[in-house]
Amino acid sequence: NREAMGTPSNLSITLKRSTIGHPDKMRVLLLGLGLRKIGQTVCRPNSDQVRGLVYKVRHLIEVSAS
Repeated sequence: NREAMGTPSNLSITLKRSTIGHPDKMRVLLLGLGLRKIGQTVCRPNSDQVRGLVYKVRHLIEVSAS
């Protein structure tokens, strides 16, 4: 469905900044995305749930279409 609209079906998410000094909730959100170490990249489906998590920690990560 998303591919028909020209939206990528997967997102490539890379952790770019440390969680030191940030609330514990942000660490939990990153673990929910599967990110543990700086520089680690994961591939997640482009769903509303994943985009919600990405929005909450957008200042710590880098997102690209894959």
